Parts: sequence; structure tokens; C-alpha cells
Amino acid sequence: MLQDAVAVVTGAAGTMGRAVVEALLAQGCRVAMVDVNGAALDAQRARWGARTLAVPCDIRDPTDVARAHGVVCGAFGPVAVLVNNAGVLSNHKVEATTLDEWRQVLAVNLDGALFWSQQVVPGMKAARWGRIVNVGSLASKTGGLTAGTAYSVSKGALGALTFSLARELAGHGVTANAIAPAYVRTPMVTEQLTEAQREALLQQIPVGRFCEPEEFAHVVSFLVSPLSGFVTGEIIDLNGGLHMD
Repeated sequence: MLQDAVAVVTGAAGTMGRAVVEALLAQGCRVAMVDVNGAALDAQRARWGARTLAVPCDIRDPTDVARAHGVVCGAFGPVAVLVNNAGVLSNHKVEATTLDEWRQVLAVNLDGALFWSQQVVPGMKAARWGRIVNVGSLASKTGGLTAGTAYSVSKGALGALTFSLARELAGHGVTANAIAPAYVRTPMVTEQLTEAQREALLQQIPVGRFCEPEEFAHVVSFLVSPLSGFVTGEIIDLNGGLHMD
């Protein structure tokens, strides 16, 4: 149902981003992979071929985002699907959070989503169809079990951005939703948490395991589907029962 639709996935070189790219390709999309790691994107394009596009971009910079958007439109055409997946983790709590860290985390986790949304929304409105999916976090609802202050705040603000976009764009055939995953099996879990932290978390997660990247990508696939047009302004929990509301 999404045959030849143009999708942009930020943070495409990471574990979750790669899973999303693969899922969107399976739905027939042409996927522009956006990441600051150009070499990794080139390797992925060599694997997936001409239905993908490698677009190195610093999403913190609105000028670079505008340039990257122009590259995507020039190669593939107007963007129908935007997945704001790029993010950085900070585990520092309030007293240990530096100003540089605060600005860096919000620039990547929040500003980048705004800048990309600003670029693609006019085309989506003109087409009267579009899907925006923002990747939030359980931290926005809990204050951060292991995540730090800047990260938790950035994901909370991303949720508010999702609501704002959903309210503004619903009448134009464009939906905006978010996913709040918790502890997907990525380097953020396998490398940035200690073994003791991982074991403690597994004791708290009712399903008794971490989320797999493919499970996360499956939720993205649902939200970008033409059949999800009556779902907008939602934040879908993906946490194995760790937090229920």
C-alpha cells in the first residue's frame, strides 16, 4: 500500500534505524537514510540498492536539513513518510548535567525533529497525505529510570511536538504520532548500561526481556500504513509492561 512512497528515516545508521529502513522497504517505500555517519549509510545503500538513498546530514543544523531535504526531493520526489528516529542518550541527572550536554541532547532529540518536520510538511499538505512518526521514550513518562535529565526532558518535549503537529495537520490528511519504547536491544542497552543495571531492569519488565529492534520497526510500519489514518496524536507505549497508563 506504500509502493514507491518516499520515506525519510533519521538516525538510519543505528540499530533501530536500520530495522525501520528494512521494514519500510518491505512495504514498498523508497527510503532516504539520514544520519551523520555517511560511511555507514554508504555501506547500507550497497546492501539495499537503488531503492535507498544515503543522505549524510547534521540534523542539529536547519541549513543542513534544508540541503538534505533538497537532495531527497531531487532524487526521489516529495516526502510522504518521516520517521524522526535520531537520538542521543544522556544518563546524567540534574546536578551533573552540563550546559553543553543539555544543548547537545535537545538539539539532536528535539530540534532535528522540528527541522525535518518543517521541511516535509508543505509537501505533505499539498499531497493531502503524510505520516510523521517521532521516536520518544519511556523516560518522558517516568522522568527517566536510568536516563538522565536532558534526555528525559527532550523526549517529553518531543511528545508535545507530536501533539502540536497532530492537531495542526489532521485536516490536511497528515498524521503525527510517537512511539515511547523502553530498552530496545541496542548499544544504548548493551553498552551504556552496566550488567547490574540490565539485570535489575529485566526484573522489572513483566515480559522478562528487552524489546527487539524488529518489534519497534513493526510499530512504525503500523503508524505509517494508510490504514492508520484515524490514529493521530498518540504516543504508543512499547515497554513490555514496565509502565502502564
